[in-house]
Amino acid sequence: MGCTNGLVNVQGKQPLFSFGVISDVQYADIPSGQSFLGVPRYYRHSLLVLQRAVQKWNNLQKLKFVVNFGDIVDGFCPKDQSLNAVEKIVDEFKNFNGPTYHMIGNHCLYNLPRKKLLPLLNIPSFEGRAYYDFCPTPTYRFVVLDGYDISAIGWPSDHPNTLEALKFLRKKNPNLDKNSPVGLVGLERRFLMFNGAVGKEQMKWLDCVLEDATRLKQKVVVCCHLPLDPGTSSPEALLWNYDEVMVVIHKYNCVKVCISGHDHKGGHSIDSHWIHHHVLEAALECPPGSDAFGYMDVYDDRLTLSGTDRMESIDMIFKP
Repeated sequence: MGCTNGLVNVQGKQPLFSFGVISDVQYADIPSGQSFLGVPRYYRHSLLVLQRAVQKWNNLQKLKFVVNFGDIVDGFCPKDQSLNAVEKIVDEFKNFNGPTYHMIGNHCLYNLPRKKLLPLLNIPSFEGRAYYDFCPTPTYRFVVLDGYDISAIGWPSDHPNTLEALKFLRKKNPNLDKNSPVGLVGLERRFLMFNGAVGKEQMKWLDCVLEDATRLKQKVVVCCHLPLDPGTSSPEALLWNYDEVMVVIHKYNCVKVCISGHDHKGGHSIDSHWIHHHVLEAALECPPGSDAFGYMDVYDDRLTLSGTDRMESIDMIFKP
């Protein structure tokens, strides 16, 4: 399924529309460091990656919008700098000549609570919810999920969603450090505090949105910071209840692609219902002078990702 960088179109056809993609910028005004696994992270350089992305997107002069797949500021950002750092990155996205659709990730929530974060990201919200949908054309709908709906981070400590998440983690993860997968086996390793779940209300909403999209004969692209398929991600990066979400998605034939971030190395899989699952490579882990961003051309029968440098290009063809 993989293709070379620089794909422009398919067999000479013009796309219905195109949009930019980037994930896991995780900017912080601190020296470069590394992940808990020892992978280098370039906190200041990621800002330059984003700036080059915006310049490239504008130069293309064809992108309808940009989707940022979460984690715009890193958890190591000094907390007295969190607000300024988030505003700085949001301002960089505003330099794009069109709208940017954001979603929240765990690192966003390490820096700011939902009530401060969501307005900055211009996420339409009711009672702190961060899931929504939009239709760039009559034939396509984008569904943005809130993977930290049920989460131990981001909500007030006494919020029902926090309490539900903590109860869930106590049941699923016996470690004192709930970010540790020690002793957890296979897919159980997803039950970590830096992940989260889609709640019941959001699940009902998703079902209604997909039913409506089916009625309108729309193709759907699902976007979530957390991956939704074990074949495309390490177990430690998966949504807690990815399986329940996919039961809802598989009820319908309208969803063609699920796109995520979070698992920085990137990945791709096709599930049993021929839905493509794609994880975008992280901007944060680009050594100085390298990049990870791209754009997608959207057709009736496929999405074509043209990646820059460390972001892989791929042609995601739908089942006929």
